[in-house]
Amino acid sequence: MWSWLFSPITRTVGLLILSNVFMTFAWYAHLKNLSNKPWFIAALISWGIAFFEYMLQVPANRIGHQPGVLTLPQLKIIQEVISLSVFVPFVLFYMHEPLRWNHIAAGICLVMAVVFIFVFKS
Repeated sequence: MWSWLFSPITRTVGLLILSNVFMTFAWYAHLKNLSNKPWFIAALISWGIAFFEYMLQVPANRIGHQPGVLTLPQLKIIQEVISLSVFVPFVLFYMHEPLRWNHIAAGICLVMAVVFIFVFKS
């Protein structure tokens, strides 16, 4: 019943979600919080945050790319969808920037990428 919770795909997705939270803050939070500091201070702080991203992302990719789990293109598409799924709330709620129609259109394109990579297998 609960075996899906510990499947390689579930662990991969969970680790990638956590990794992307760190990645998003490492890449973009300095624009809000450190805009008055020199760029190299922001870079050092971002690298420190990115360390935790890599500590989650590398195992996620190793778990996900095992034989019979996910292909590399599938893993990449999942990563991109997760990245935007984390990024959109970050932009809206943390950076307080508006969501526009073209952002939604781009999200639909990503959903279509998921369909093409997972449904239309050769």
